[in-house]
Amino acid sequence: MAAMNPQTELRVRTLSIHVVTWNVASAAPPPDLSDLLQLNNLNLNLDVYVIGLQEMNCGIMSLLSDTAFEDPWSSFFMDVLSPLSFVKAQTSVARGSLELLPALCRSEVSSVRMQGLLLLIFAKYQHLPFIQILSTKSTPTGLFGYWGNKGGVNIFLKFYGYYVSIINCHLPPHMANNDQRLEHFDRILEMQNFEAQDIPNILDHDEKKRKPAWTDRILWRLKRQPQATIHTPTLSAPHFTLFLRSYVSHMLYSISDHKPVTSTFDLELKPLVSAPLITLLPESLCTEESDLLISYSLTADFLSSPWDWIGLYKVGLRHINDYVSYVWVRDNQVSFSDGLNQVYIDISDIPETEDQFLLFYYSNNLHSVVGISKPFKIQPRSFLAEGPLDEAQPQI
Repeated sequence: MAAMNPQTELRVRTLSIHVVTWNVASAAPPPDLSDLLQLNNLNLNLDVYVIGLQEMNCGIMSLLSDTAFEDPWSSFFMDVLSPLSFVKAQTSVARGSLELLPALCRSEVSSVRMQGLLLLIFAKYQHLPFIQILSTKSTPTGLFGYWGNKGGVNIFLKFYGYYVSIINCHLPPHMANNDQRLEHFDRILEMQNFEAQDIPNILDHDEKKRKPAWTDRILWRLKRQPQATIHTPTLSAPHFTLFLRSYVSHMLYSISDHKPVTSTFDLELKPLVSAPLITLLPESLCTEESDLLISYSLTADFLSSPWDWIGLYKVGLRHINDYVSYVWVRDNQVSFSDGLNQVYIDISDIPETEDQFLLFYYSNNLHSVVGISKPFKIQPRSFLAEGPLDEAQPQI
């Protein structure tokens, strides 16, 4: 993880990240993972989950099913975490042990499937405008690089302006395969080739000089800013710090010959991005006879696209594809002025319900959610009720 120089001084925020790694040995999810996810820990207020699974079922029928539908593990985690306001931010799939190794990167977003290795990121929805998935990559190392039973998957992202790289990898076991392990390890790390300058690579630490820890481990690294010296007295203090709160092996789970390992971190940072690129205005929402009007404002540096869209979601959504309805911002544009725009969604596309809703603005150029509204309710379609004299009366 590396910092960029902020334009203004921002207050320090503390965000909690829970990391999971588990070789599940082709097993299905057990009925209860509360201990693994720390759901009963009242002292935790988590913001992000990073979940890496290895040796998921990668039979032909399983792979075909997971291509058409969510795999059982992803569905399980979404079902458990969505009621707690967590949304699946990104998936990257292949086979292996997980490393949380921050780095600097720049690329494009994608989704990767490589057999039995799964890497998931969940975040509370209010953080989504400040998380930009830059790319996902996979590196198969089995059968001379042609088979994904061994290898690694990688997600690069920006988190409040900082760059983060997360790798989930699975390496050959046993001491006799030490040389092969190191070769695979090097090959997986080589996928971190970025165009930007001064990018820290995972190789820039002592893992290269000794035998890596291959099984059921979580590794992490921060690249801090240089400390001030006599020759550089104006260097600012580091803008982020990572504190390890817990590192636990969960012995109660018996579906696999491996036990899951989790770690919980407190990340203290001064956000380099303090406001979303798009502000959706729920107070400007109104319903007419056939339209739901949505107002939103843009920052001056936001580059919109005709392929940008606004999605309407019920509170408790599982992932970005769970929209109730959506609208292309250019197709359904009603009006626009300096920094303020208005679009509409046909009211017939919206279910009548007492549920609360959210609006997400999705940027095609950034491949990310860049704006989220506050929760709101939609006024029922029937605005008028017939009075005793058959006169139209406002219905409240």
